[in-house]
Amino acid sequence: MTSASTPQPLWSPGPDRIAAARITAFQAWAAERFGAPAAGGYPALHRWSVDELDIFWQAVAEWFDVRFTTPYESVLADRAMPGARWFTGATLNYAEHALRAAEDPARADEAALLHVDETHEAVPVTWAELRRQVGALSAELRALGVRPGDRVSGYLPNIPEAVTALLATAAVGAVWTSCAPDFGARSVLDRFQQVEPVVLFTVDGYRYGGKEHDRRDTVAELRAELPSLRAVVHIPLLGTDAPEGTLAWSDLTAATTEPVFEAVPFDHPLWVLYSSGTTGLPKAIVQSQGGILLEHLKQLGLHCDLGPEDRFFWYTSTGWMMWNFLVSGLLTGTTVVLYDGSPGYPDTGAQWRIAERTKATLYGTSAAYVMACRKAEVHPGRDFDLSAVKCVATTGSPLPPDGFRWLHDEVAEDLWIASVSGGTDVCSCFAGAVPTLPVHIGELQAACLGTDLQAWDPSGKPLVGEVGELVVTNPMPSMPIHFWNDPDGSRYRDSYFEMFPGVWRHGDWITITDHGSVVIHGRSDSTLNRQGVRMGSADIYEAVERLPEIKESLVIGLEEPNGGYWMPLFVHLAPGATLDDDLRARVKTTIREQLSPRHVPDEIIEVPAIPHTLTGKRIEVPVKRLLQGTSLAKAVNAGSVDNLDLLPFYEELGRTRAQG
Repeated sequence: MTSASTPQPLWSPGPDRIAAARITAFQAWAAERFGAPAAGGYPALHRWSVDELDIFWQAVAEWFDVRFTTPYESVLADRAMPGARWFTGATLNYAEHALRAAEDPARADEAALLHVDETHEAVPVTWAELRRQVGALSAELRALGVRPGDRVSGYLPNIPEAVTALLATAAVGAVWTSCAPDFGARSVLDRFQQVEPVVLFTVDGYRYGGKEHDRRDTVAELRAELPSLRAVVHIPLLGTDAPEGTLAWSDLTAATTEPVFEAVPFDHPLWVLYSSGTTGLPKAIVQSQGGILLEHLKQLGLHCDLGPEDRFFWYTSTGWMMWNFLVSGLLTGTTVVLYDGSPGYPDTGAQWRIAERTKATLYGTSAAYVMACRKAEVHPGRDFDLSAVKCVATTGSPLPPDGFRWLHDEVAEDLWIASVSGGTDVCSCFAGAVPTLPVHIGELQAACLGTDLQAWDPSGKPLVGEVGELVVTNPMPSMPIHFWNDPDGSRYRDSYFEMFPGVWRHGDWITITDHGSVVIHGRSDSTLNRQGVRMGSADIYEAVERLPEIKESLVIGLEEPNGGYWMPLFVHLAPGATLDDDLRARVKTTIREQLSPRHVPDEIIEVPAIPHTLTGKRIEVPVKRLLQGTSLAKAVNAGSVDNLDLLPFYEELGRTRAQG
């Protein structure tokens, strides 16, 4: 494309940054060693990575010096989806790779982890100490009878003990699964009862927003309702004694023991993640040791440009895939920052203060936090020393154009802004960060390497410059090996392969631009479709929430039996605001002017708050079902919602409309 047809970027990496990027060195090496294109930059490398899929992944394994205990027979024996078979015959261990930096005497006393709580003081855990603890704990797990394939669970906040427990579990070849301690007992049991863990790591409570939250009663309930447990491990975060019948964390991690890494098949389960589960029980998604190892090495080492000199901070909890992704920063020898606390305590600028104090080079957060900082008039670049930060990344929902502008203006002009999008389902990104490409406002830089990302129309025709279904037409190593308790694979197939057999359909609307960037428009299963024109809800949220009176909003589109279409906008007002005729008119004018008349809602309805999943996503599909007359019990998995009390309002509204 000529520069005249491509919009001006907000930011472009300078020649020095491009030359120093690891992906640049990888491309030159892969050109010499594997026939990758030496010229043409990232677009040429991406094309090669999907056209020569097996050669690309072989190159990734060699570039990152993946240690195969048993060598592989073929890279990709079967590329069917679902059911692709990667690196057949190979054995390896994820935890061995995560602790490799500890083998270097020069690095043993450097920080592998920096733990930060609400005091915002960083406490280091060295590589040598992390390795020692994993060695001690994995030996104790084996002594408890934990064997490869057994499940080990954590009801833990984002603390170093959680990382140690995950790595010790992986070292044994057991399967890790975790929930954050702000999850209630029912929500945790909906997840853990599916996988029947043999060990449970717990805390007595956690600190959040300046308060202590005692969780001992919840832990007692979990113990009573998980008959598969052979052992419960107590971590005294609030300083209480270990309850009767539990093991003390300090006893299990006291020894100096060399870790023993179980060599497991490439496709051996590493962990179980859970979809937000807005209907029915959460999907228990199983990903493999080898698949996650390779996908995360690619994503973190090439796309995020992380290495031994970096510090990687992402605001997350152990109940979200981004925590697993964050822990994988260890694979690249990077120091990982673990923050356990409220994202906005004691003030909205809290995360920027943590980035400053930990000298984070890559800082990841949510689009919602960026927009909250903008609204609260936080000035990160002025008030904090963020000179170490090379990249600010966002996920969870699309970063609105105003968010890009605010980061550029208020953090640094020479800031790499990486809006990324993927899913729990692959524990990775489909599109996002590329250190050698420009950043355009409102756009993700490009599809990721090895990911044949396309936008399709309903007949399966690829689209450029138009909205379509997000599909991936080739397998990725981190795609689920299966769902737990889905013996015939039907739930797995129905989740991603029903619309386009053999092709992964993720459930998002996207546009792939003519310059190769990606725009995310929101979930396709709750997409607004007026008069045949498809619209993403994210566009409406971005426009409406610019108004200072609107704290948050939720838009739903309902196809009506008579062929009509009803599109209400629910608004949570800022303190002191009133939904009067003037505000209603300004909301409609804003949407009409910034989007189109088609985007203007039929009604604007005030609500006390907007319901979310436990990972912070607005609940659109269940609210749509409630408004269509589905009962609350059938429309929503109660354990997946942050505030269930908000939902009867929509159920009643749906009932009233059905009668009216």
